Amino acid sequence: MSFMKGDLLTKTRKLVNGLAKPQPVWLKAMEQAPTATFPRPDGKLKAISLPEDVYIKKFFQKYPVAKGHDAIKISAYDPPPARLFGLRVLELKEQGVTEEEAMAVADMEYRKEKKEKKKAYARLKQIARLQGKKPPPNPYPSAIKERQALERKFVRERFSSPEIWKIVEKIKEERRAERFNGTGSGGF
Repeated sequence: MSFMKGDLLTKTRKLVNGLAKPQPVWLKAMEQAPTATFPRPDGKLKAISLPEDVYIKKFFQKYPVAKGHDAIKISAYDPPPARLFGLRVLELKEQGVTEEEAMAVADMEYRKEKKEKKKAYARLKQIARLQGKKPPPNPYPSAIKERQALERKFVRERFSSPEIWKIVEKIKEERRAERFNGTGSGGF
């Protein structure tokens, strides 16, 4: 809790009147034209929710592995599968389809698209083998494998980094010294 409540103008005025700070050049101008004040909410902020959020939650209950897909990928143009599912259910409901049928259709479309992606990659690998080339990386990896591929560099680095080896050697020496001196934490 601060003893100085209020906005920048009020706080600065108190500091200047208390001789704690010299008067800034902008104070007079700001007193003549103060900034706008907006009403504050009464303590609680409302959570932002979209109409498709209900269906996204149901999608994640059915396909928990899909939670690994990044909700916001700056470099991607396509929204994540869960958002596509929710939007498709809303679109079908607007056309007059019941909620259960809309979810069944959207689910079927999601599974069909997933199968098509797997078949496309299998065909790519087959073509690469026929040409005698190394198969290309999977253009549609699972979210978990995608994240593991990003972290693989850091996992390998811990075994080859000289800084980490120095830390490990230092810890080993400290343990040897504790055992030799008898100051180890034996619990007695």
